[in-house]
Amino acid sequence: MRRSKWFAALVLSFVMMVTVAAGYKPSEASAATARTPVVFVHGLSGSDSNFSYIKRYLLSQGWTSSELYAIDLPSKQGNQLLNSAAIENFVDDVLRRTGHSEVHLIGHSMGGANSLYYILNRGGAAKVDKLITLGGANRLTTSYAPAGVDVTSIYSTSDTIVSPTLSRLYGANNIQISGVSHIGLIFSSYVNGLVKAALLE
Repeated sequence: MRRSKWFAALVLSFVMMVTVAAGYKPSEASAATARTPVVFVHGLSGSDSNFSYIKRYLLSQGWTSSELYAIDLPSKQGNQLLNSAAIENFVDDVLRRTGHSEVHLIGHSMGGANSLYYILNRGGAAKVDKLITLGGANRLTTSYAPAGVDVTSIYSTSDTIVSPTLSRLYGANNIQISGVSHIGLIFSSYVNGLVKAALLE
């Protein structure tokens, strides 16, 4: 008798757990982050840690850590095929995590060219709302901003690694600054402000 009561209690507990679990399904709204997620794409010999300064700034401006992501690209030499495939997989994962259908990309140096290659050749145009490049080697991929993507190219006349002529794109919001080096573009409070403005446009 005692054994049958114990078994009945066990079955009842299991049924209750299943009922509660089945009834709890997070809505799309609760799964999604408030802002469009941002994905940072580094340049030659870089890493996902290159954007720590910009990420800290955006966190101080109201973004959350669940809205900011940085990829560590497989080819540090900027191989377009390898890196665009990695960006595609990374973006798809971010979209699954955040519940959004699009991301904002921020690419530094060759990260701009790799991001453009992803947009133009690996279906990224349907998944990228905005692209912001910082000293982007953009014209290694294209001379034109991709249709349907809001592109901002920020570059410096003091950049001795990537020429401003390589960064400018037809159809983009091209922003020329001075007094900031190529590496300085990812460590500049002034550039941070330009990035924030481009994200909020």
